[in-house]
Amino acid sequence: MDLHEKYELLKENLRDLESVAVAFSGGVDSTFLLKTAYDVLGTNVLAVTARSSTYPEREYREAKEFTEKQGIPHEIIVSEELEVDGFSDNPVNRCYLCKNELFEKIQEIANKHGIHHVAEGSNQDDLGDYRPGLKAIAEHGVISPLRMAGLTKEEIRILSKELGLPTWNKQSFACLSSRFPYGQKITKEKLEMVDKAEQLLLDEGFRQVRVRHHGDIARIEVSQAEMQRFFDLDFIQHINDSFRKIGFAYTALDLKGYRMGSMNETLNETL
Repeated sequence: MDLHEKYELLKENLRDLESVAVAFSGGVDSTFLLKTAYDVLGTNVLAVTARSSTYPEREYREAKEFTEKQGIPHEIIVSEELEVDGFSDNPVNRCYLCKNELFEKIQEIANKHGIHHVAEGSNQDDLGDYRPGLKAIAEHGVISPLRMAGLTKEEIRILSKELGLPTWNKQSFACLSSRFPYGQKITKEKLEMVDKAEQLLLDEGFRQVRVRHHGDIARIEVSQAEMQRFFDLDFIQHINDSFRKIGFAYTALDLKGYRMGSMNETLNETL
């Protein structure tokens, strides 16, 4: 099945839903899903965005601006993961605990509006990593239209560009809790440190960044194409000084570069 056949299948599947609440983060996948659903179902679509300490303010602003510009109905809910029992202990099923609570709240919103289904934006590539959140998705009967159509991340970017979506080349994002090794306590203060550090790097012009929190150490991941900037001594001194002000005693560059799910690389040792 080629790219546009998958796109037509996606629209056909969405049309069959009749009405849907879309878990909308403002990222590449959920923006494409929301836009396609709105094109097919119009005002029978509701975007639902959860605000929490694991969700950067910049992402919330972009999500809100998109729905306002498109005229898509949008509800904001509070979903504070740190209040979920066991979440802050950062167990290996942390993502399950988060998604379980999130989709309970979105389902309540959907029921209130008489909406038949809840959908989320995971894609075909997400099946290749450790994703405990997919268990919560299945348990709550949440639909994954992009996966059902077999769409990959790259294909979603291509279609997003064709649709003129501003997110077609947006950097990949995952909730800030993914910056911590499993078993390390997650606190609001630590999340704020990560958020400030990543925002600083984004403001410096980096496109794809992660700042992993290892106690006193910040481990920076950037794309290999952008690593060369860290060969400038003045620049690395600036980053080091800035990170110390944020609260990190030491700052390190991961020589392997950015990759999705790097915290899962030692998962077998943790389990």
